[in-house]
Order: sequence, then structure tokens, then C-alpha cells
Amino acid sequence: MRFNHSAALWQSFPELHAGALHATGIDADVDVEAAITSFGAIAEARLAGAQESEFPEIQAWRRGFSRMGLKPTQYRSASEALLRRFRQEHALPRLHPLVDLCNAVSLAFAIPIAVFDVEKIAGDLEVRPATGDETYLTFGGDIEHPEPNEVIFADGEARAHARRWTNRQSGLSAVRQTTRSVLIVAEALHASAEADIGRLVSTLADQLAKAWPAAPKAALLSAASPHFEF
Repeated sequence: MRFNHSAALWQSFPELHAGALHATGIDADVDVEAAITSFGAIAEARLAGAQESEFPEIQAWRRGFSRMGLKPTQYRSASEALLRRFRQEHALPRLHPLVDLCNAVSLAFAIPIAVFDVEKIAGDLEVRPATGDETYLTFGGDIEHPEPNEVIFADGEARAHARRWTNRQSGLSAVRQTTRSVLIVAEALHASAEADIGRLVSTLADQLAKAWPAAPKAALLSAASPHFEF
């Protein structure tokens, strides 16, 4: 299987840097609470000095959403939405150990992280502008069709696994108790994105290796190296 961003997306967002990890042997019977607490403390300390809207990582995604024709306060990147909720409630709901861990790392780095159940993806997965013919399954079970040119995560059967780029994932490939193989994607647009994505991927790979038996395969993606084979 291959994951990549389309050439059109790299052309429109040359500042993009991304990281991808593939992990197998995932199960829900692990304890990652210590790591979640540690990453949450990093986010708490940063939020004590400024609101998430002032973070350069979040501001970069807001500019990116504006360039896509979206109102950044109406459609927020996943990392901004998580930070906003965390600032208000000082905690996030527990869903699955892997999702909870990735959410905590996202809080600490202020970078959106998507987690997909690989078995629910048909063929390759590409981040690209939509044609408008793709289907998207909401968590409520409804079918939507992304707008033409909306940035989506599209598989080989024209199913959108995320809408508005880093705004909303699909219920189709969400991690569940039965999930065993996952693709994790982190993306950033801010000035120090390359270095920060590198640290995030390294940090997450280390945490995954501690909690689950199989060491993940990881890659750093850029316009010069846009593909991840796994």
C-alpha cells in the first residue's frame, strides 16, 4: 500500500511537511495513561502562556484553510479543535489507547495527527483535491459528498477518509476495538515544520514501540520525497 500527497497539493502548499507511520499488532489492552499525562502537561504549560490560536502551528493551518476558501474559525484543524477543548476542559475523552496517545502527542506538538484503520482503506491513500464524486461516511452513518477541489484523503474506491484536509476524519476507517493495523499521518505548515514533524514522528514511534509488540515503519514526507510505501 502507498500513502502520498498529490503533486497539485505540493504545488499549492510547498511549505508542507508530513510524517507517516504504519503499525501492526495494535490492540486495546494496553496502558498509555502515563504518556498521555506527560504530553498533556506539555500542552497545559504552553496554554498557560497563550491560547492555541496564537501558536504558530495553529496560525499556519488557519492561513492554509483560508487559502482553501474555508473560514478558519468555522472549520478548525484537528489539532486546534483538540487544544481548544483541552484548554476548556483540561482533559480529552478516552476512545482507544492508540487514539488517546495520538491525541495527546497532537496536543503537545500542536500538530494534527490522523489515525486510520488500514483494513478499511481500499488500495492506496492519497491526499488530493476532490472531484466531488467521492463518498464520505460520517460518524453518524450519513453519506456526504466532498465539494469539488476540497482537500480530502481519498482511497482507490473514491472514498474520502478525511474531509477539509485536517478538519474531520471519516467514521469508515476510525480506530475501533477490532483494529489491528493502522496508518498514522501528521502534517504541518509552519516555519519549523520540518524539524517538528521529525521530532513528532520519532516521539510517536518510540511510544508505539513501548506499548505494542511490532516496531512501526515510519517516513518523513516532503515534495522531494512524497511517497510512503508500507
